[in-house]
Amino acid sequence: MIDRRRLLLSTAGLGLLAVAPAAAQAPALSEADARLDAMLTRWFNENVDLSPEYATNLGLDRDARASLTGKLRQVGLADAQADRERARARWAEIQTVSDEGLSDQAKVSLAVYRFTAEGAARAADIPYGSGIGPYIVTQRSGAYFSVPDFMANQHRVETPADAEAFLSRLSAFAVVLDQENERITADAALGVMLPSFLMDKTLTQLRTLRDTAPADMAMVQALVRKTGEKSIAGDWGARAAAIVEAEIKPALGRQIAVFEAQRPSATEDAGAWKLPQGDKTYALALRAYTTTDYSPQDVHDIGVRQVAEIQAEIDTILKGMGMADGTVGQRIKALSEDPQYLWPNTDEAKVELIGSLNRQMDELRPLLPRVFNTLPGAAVEIRRVPPAIELGAPGGYYQAASLDGSRPGAYYINLSNTANWPKWGLPTLTYHEASPGHHFQVTVAREAGSLPIYRRVAGNSAYNEGWALYAERVAADDLNVYAENPLGRVGYLQSYLFRAVRLVVDTGLHHKRWSRDQAIRYMIEECGEPPESAEKEIDRYCVSIGQACSYKLGQTVIARLRAEAEARPGFDLKTFHDRVLLNGSVPLAVLEGLMRA
Repeated sequence: MIDRRRLLLSTAGLGLLAVAPAAAQAPALSEADARLDAMLTRWFNENVDLSPEYATNLGLDRDARASLTGKLRQVGLADAQADRERARARWAEIQTVSDEGLSDQAKVSLAVYRFTAEGAARAADIPYGSGIGPYIVTQRSGAYFSVPDFMANQHRVETPADAEAFLSRLSAFAVVLDQENERITADAALGVMLPSFLMDKTLTQLRTLRDTAPADMAMVQALVRKTGEKSIAGDWGARAAAIVEAEIKPALGRQIAVFEAQRPSATEDAGAWKLPQGDKTYALALRAYTTTDYSPQDVHDIGVRQVAEIQAEIDTILKGMGMADGTVGQRIKALSEDPQYLWPNTDEAKVELIGSLNRQMDELRPLLPRVFNTLPGAAVEIRRVPPAIELGAPGGYYQAASLDGSRPGAYYINLSNTANWPKWGLPTLTYHEASPGHHFQVTVAREAGSLPIYRRVAGNSAYNEGWALYAERVAADDLNVYAENPLGRVGYLQSYLFRAVRLVVDTGLHHKRWSRDQAIRYMIEECGEPPESAEKEIDRYCVSIGQACSYKLGQTVIARLRAEAEARPGFDLKTFHDRVLLNGSVPLAVLEGLMRA
């Protein structure tokens, strides 16, 4: 069910890539390659210039782009319309490009961006939301959610000009909040509003930020700390606090008022089916996130089948440990609630927990050369999700290192309640988010110098999340990290079960019209997820429609490609990993073409 027709990538033209990974190649650009490269480079530069946050994340907000350090992306109604027009224009432009005369690597670039451009153009016909995301501001997205964390952790302060740019961005924050209000209001007129239970969570977080004293805000504290570390003279804390009080807090108040006005009209309906063109919106989201042509029913059926298969494997291990009573979900739940496996829910224990995960990464590092030729250069740090956004934030997420090496990668873990993270399950989460998962894959791609920059920073959810889930298997089976820890292996299998359950509940919510409570119950019953964690997860799927399906489908494809490679003479695991990793993040159909060439 991979969409090969639209990708136009045949294995016949990939002989060079089949022989050597991308990092080993430095082909000269032909005239055809140069034309394609110029177009994709122009697109990349447009994306960077339109999103100052992206420029900062990549470490490209310097020299000619220094002015971006004081700006944020504009997100008003006019900006959204310009984004839609740009998407349509890019799709029209790339359709004029033939693969005739292109090198093998350029054919891959063309296939990747044809897929992306077509999806964006089709999503441009949805008159609300942002591409495949139906809601502008949610319990886990929007300026109030992302900007404070971005300012604290990504905005560099090395000079007085950088500190002034920080203050400029604080003012821009208030402007963006009002721009979001335009779109929230316009979308509501089309019948698009957050479900009532998520509007309540979003309002709680907005009010928390508004009511926080400026001096207690992480972004203000970060400015004071960063200017102090660089001995940059000035009363930066007071200046930042003044902007927060005079500009940001009133803007937060206006956004709160917008949601408060909508709240009486909000319903508890959780799925995309309730939206205008809801079926189309969900189909586009599934296509974008899974890079396949699977229908919602296909995905649902795959999930049900995989849930049963993984439960059977866990059942065998648990019975071997003397745990035979109850369903697999009930037994996992019992393990999750056993006090001997829980960290105390105290600030001191949370510091210790973070320290244990960083030590886990230190212990893993010398093992990686056993299964990888290519290792990431940038380090990864494990941090706590800022408490102000814990309520709506996911359990864990990764922030990539900058291209210039000035900022390490970071994996954030939500510690609102440590009971959500029993000790036997935490190692697998860390392998997923850090190494050999997200940090490893994203950093190897960003450091693959032979690839053009637009390929090094590309992101396809099914590939990225599929790799991170596959990486859990690398740790468990290839590096045998649970050799003397059967409960750790249960944690690994429960992670796979959790992702299979996601296939069922995401399609359940958005295709089969499940209620939120029905989806939460299924997650608790089938994989033993703690109720609080299950609620957060289901609430995430209500707004990030389709994204939850990318993990298990991506892993399934990578695992199948490995099985095919292992069946051929001369299989070498390190070479297999190079071939998967060194062409960057690509749609699954492109990956299949590369690996089967």
